[in-house]
Formats: sequence, structure tokens, C-alpha cells
Amino acid sequence: MTSLHETSTLGQSAYEQLRRMILSGGLPAGTRLQEQVLAEQLGVSRTPVREAIGRLTAEGLVARPNGGTPVVHKITVGEIMEILHVRRLLECETARQAAHGQPPVEQLLALRARIDRFLQGERPSAEEHLEVDERLHDLIAAASGSQLLRELVGSLKVKTRMFDNGSIPERFEPGCHEHIAIIDAILARDPALAEAQMRSHLENARAAILAHLARLF
Repeated sequence: MTSLHETSTLGQSAYEQLRRMILSGGLPAGTRLQEQVLAEQLGVSRTPVREAIGRLTAEGLVARPNGGTPVVHKITVGEIMEILHVRRLLECETARQAAHGQPPVEQLLALRARIDRFLQGERPSAEEHLEVDERLHDLIAAASGSQLLRELVGSLKVKTRMFDNGSIPERFEPGCHEHIAIIDAILARDPALAEAQMRSHLENARAAILAHLARLF
């Protein structure tokens, strides 16, 4: 008989695997999430899968159209524009607060070094690049001192990743330089500059997404 602890552990594992599959594009937007199929794929019973889908639904990564079979949520153009607008409001503040307070200098310097290596050496995998991008934005949000801001930024970052999933390669090099500029402003303890660099970064990301969509349509 499976214990409560084992069920919880399996549920966590199923959640992490499904979340990773969604964010990597392994489960594209619109994919129907059938419990039995996923349970067989993950090697677990349907209960942990059901628990995982519930958590992913609460996060906005999964939707239930008309209360039916859950599907991977499709982020619309309108939604991503709104998400980037809200991110700009929140993350300009996190950058300002991070520069104003006590930023994690060693961690920021380590990330800066990794980004610099991306520019100087072989281009990283999309997964590694996304990992560094998410780590940096989370680190800045955490340095703002507000747990709520950190949680909101993290949630919006996930949805941004679901939308583009590394599909705008021309943003790689400019984005790296923008990240370095943000880090340098925070390390210089210049709140106004940190805010300005973050705003520029997010506005450039928005412009790139719009340009990408214009080419598609």
C-alpha cells in the first residue's frame, strides 16, 4: 500500500516532470493532458498525475476549456503583451530596490561571468541560456526584499517562456548585453540606472516579440 509520503513524493516528481516538459516545448500549447497516458509515460499511477495537473492548472500553465480535458495553456498575443507590461512595472521596481539595498554581489558576479562566457565562447544550449536568464531575474526579485514581488515575477517569467520558448534567436546577444548592464547598475548601487536598464531590457523584448509576430503574419 502506498503511503501518504510516497504519494506526495510521486506527485511532486510528476509535477516537476510535466512542468519541465511544458516549459521545454515537449508538451506544446494545446496538448491534451490525459491522465492515463501521462501516468504510463511517467511510470506512476493516475493519482500523482492528477495532483500535478491540479498544481499546473493553479499556476496557469494548464487550462480546462469548458471544464473538459485539461490542455497545455496557449498564451495569446494579447496576454503576452499584458504580461510584459506588468513585468515592466514590477521588475523595474525590483531592480531599483535591489540596487538600493544589499544585492547578492557574489551571485551576481558569478552570473555576469557566465553571461560573458556566452558572448566570448560557444553559444550555450537554449536550456542553459534560459536557466541563467531565469536565475538572474529571480535573484534580482529576491534582492528587492519582497517575497510577493518575487513570486509574481517568477509566475510571469514562466508564462513569458511558454510563449517564446527561445524562438527569437536574434535576441540572444542583445539580451546578454542588457543583462550585464542591469547587473553592473545594481552592483554600482545606482537605483535609477538599474531601473532604466531593466525597463530598456523588457521594452526591447516586447519589440522583438512584436517584430517576430509581424514576420509570421
